[in-house]
Formats: sequence, structure tokens, C-alpha cells
Amino acid sequence: MGRILLKGGKVVNEGVVKESDILIDGEIISRISRDISDATAEVIEVNGAFVLPGVIDDQVHFREPGLTHKGNIATESRAAVAGGITTFMEQPNTVPQTTTIEKLEEKFAIAKSTSFANYSFLFGGTNDNLEELKRLDKNACSGVKLFLGSSTGNMLVDDENIIEAIFRNTELVISAHCEDETTIRQNLERYKNEYGDDIPMKYHPLIRSEEACYLSSSKAISLAKKTGARLHVFHLSTGKETNLFRNDIPLEEKKITAEVCIHHLWFSERDYEDKGSLIKWNPAVKTANDRDKLWDALLDDRLDVIATDHAPHLLSEKDNVYTKAPSGGPLVQHALPAMLEKHKDGIISLEKIVEKMCHNPAKLFQIEKRGFIREGYYADLVTVDLNNSWKVTKDNISYKCGWSPFEGVTFSTKILHTLVNGHLAYTNGKFSEKRNAKRLTFNRP
Repeated sequence: MGRILLKGGKVVNEGVVKESDILIDGEIISRISRDISDATAEVIEVNGAFVLPGVIDDQVHFREPGLTHKGNIATESRAAVAGGITTFMEQPNTVPQTTTIEKLEEKFAIAKSTSFANYSFLFGGTNDNLEELKRLDKNACSGVKLFLGSSTGNMLVDDENIIEAIFRNTELVISAHCEDETTIRQNLERYKNEYGDDIPMKYHPLIRSEEACYLSSSKAISLAKKTGARLHVFHLSTGKETNLFRNDIPLEEKKITAEVCIHHLWFSERDYEDKGSLIKWNPAVKTANDRDKLWDALLDDRLDVIATDHAPHLLSEKDNVYTKAPSGGPLVQHALPAMLEKHKDGIISLEKIVEKMCHNPAKLFQIEKRGFIREGYYADLVTVDLNNSWKVTKDNISYKCGWSPFEGVTFSTKILHTLVNGHLAYTNGKFSEKRNAKRLTFNRP
């Protein structure tokens, strides 16, 4: 690989926006300064566009192996690059599930040959794989995933003794899907008695309710405090849960952290009438008041990370009655544009977007040399034009499933370039077919 010089950009990094050039030597950022000249470098004129670190998405479902009719590592990582996401952490509820070290390494092998973005995977905890988990090297992958409420893939962990044993027996971050299964089943039975299988979608947030979320997340947090485990609560969806988290200490000192996803910041229960099963996620999109409180907690640093929970299904699968329509939807291509739109609306600063989508995932998972624009770091970079409108249509959707919950939305900001380890992977709607992705490494003493 040669040298690339990004000229005339506004670099957003570590709480500051500063006009700078960026010189890339091979895979690494070698210099950040004003007015850099290098006769040997390929020059990319950024012309006042903003330059961000590549987004790190700590929660995606790319469906490989076993569910590749919905998506695979190649197709979904390609879509991620179009959305400015240069690094992803994929979840274990595939077929077979990623619950042994052997299956984990098989996923790494697939990604090595097919991924367009940097990659790591979460190891799935179950009711019966504690001994395998104990064998897992703390630098082998991004962390451990526990489904404390059932979701796609039937990986529910419901043995309380096993859950506590997992909390006591890993140094890795434990990322948890928190919904109380008993509460959900009771709620579902109540609505099935009234409607059968064809329950109106608007009742999804009442079935997978605030109570179900709070019971499970508060219980997990209590266990983390008891055991000293490092807990990260995925996809918070209720305002009530936000009060379980702290903002009086730096992220580096937190042992209990939380994530919020794009759909819980964008949609509300008012959207079920129009979108139906297309916005059916677990946990459910809830009220506009919940959405407002999630924003409050994100902005005051009780919530630490913005992610996607990208989880594609075919439209034919989504087009079913409530009990048969799977939960989840594709988001990686449109996550950063959605947050940039909220910036244009005056809700969140560019610096805070970068903190929550780039810096904090790198800190939280102790990722080596990524998540920041620093000399000596990998050149994972995104340039964005904040005054360039485009409409989401089927013609420009890159997901294998071919649809988006944002279809029909006009964004006023556009991703111009995405660089992965110094390689120009995406340029204004066009992809490079060359791959330069890497397996994540970690700084975990």
C-alpha cells in the first residue's frame, strides 16, 4: 500500500474540531497537521468536509454461518463500510451458535477472507458451556454475550447459578440482552388470548414491556456489583433503566456500562402504525417519552455507546402475523447518517457522536490503535458532507435483504469516503472490491 493525503478536512476527534490534513503511510496515520505536502502521496481533496474516526459498532448480527439467506459477513460488512462503520463486533446467535472456541475461530476464518470491515466476535454463554468459557483467552475476541431474555437463535440463559458462575469466571466484558422472560411470556399469553397470533404490532412494547426490561437489567447490574464482573448492557430501550447507570466517573473507571441503539433513538410507538413489523425489535421500540429520556441519558453520559443491533431478515419473513414475524432489522448503512441528521437538528454535537460511536467502544473493549484519529493509529477514517441530500431507496440500499426501515427518508448529510486500514474502501457510492480488513487486537493486561 502507498501513501494517501487527506487535504483540507475538519477533523473531529477527542472533543475538538480542527482543520487538519492527514497523511497515511500504508495502514497507519503518520502525520496530522496543517498544510502537509507529500509529492509521493495520492491526494484526496476533502474540501472542508468533516473527517471522523471510523465508527465501531459493538453489536451486529451478520447471519453467517447458517442464516445467510438474510445476510452474510461479506454483504453486511460492505453495507457497513458504506455507512462509515469500519469495525464491527458480531453476535453469537448464528447456526451453529458461537458457543465453542472452535466455532469462534471458524467465524474468524470466514471474516478473514470475506469481510470489508475490521472484525471481532462475541462468544456466547449458555446454560452448559461454562468450562469452554473458562478456556477462552481474554484477548481472543471482543467479549462474552449473554441472552438474559430470549431473542433470535434461542440462546436464553436462565439458570441463575450458571449466570453467576459466568460473571465470576471471565475477565472479558459481559454484554447482556436484558429482558425478563417470565414477564414477556405472561404478557404474550394475555394478548394471544385476545387476538390469537395476529396481535397488532402496536402492542409489541407492551408485551416486551418496560417492566420486563427493568427487572432483567437491574438484576444483572446487582449481580455485577456482587461479583465484580465487567457488565455492558446492550440496547437500552426505556427511560426507567437509564437511572441504573452512573455519569459521575470516567468511562475508564466504570465496571457497568450501557449502550443505546439507533432505532430506540429515532422511532417511537407512534411509528408502528406506519412501519409495522419493520420496526419490530427486541427490546421493543417504546414511547416517545422513553426515547426522550434515552437521549437525555446519552447526552449526560449515563449511556456510553451508540450501536445498531443490525439484524436483517427478508421482507417475506417480516410480512407475517405478530407471533411469526421475526424481530430485528438492517441498520449499519444508515446509522451514522441518522445520527448526523440529529446533529443537524441541534440534538447532538459532532464531538459527542464521535465519542459515543468511535472513542467509547474502543475504550470499553480495549481495542488496540482504533477509534481515534491519532498518529500511529490505524487509518480507519470517514469523511462526511453535512450539506448533501439524498433519499434512501431500494436502488441505493446495500443490505442483502434489500430493505431498510429508513426507506423513503431523505438525509441531508452524506458519507463521501470510508478508509479501512488506509485503504479507500468506499467513495461516494462506489465500493472497492479489494479488502483490507483486519481482526481486532486488544490491549488487555
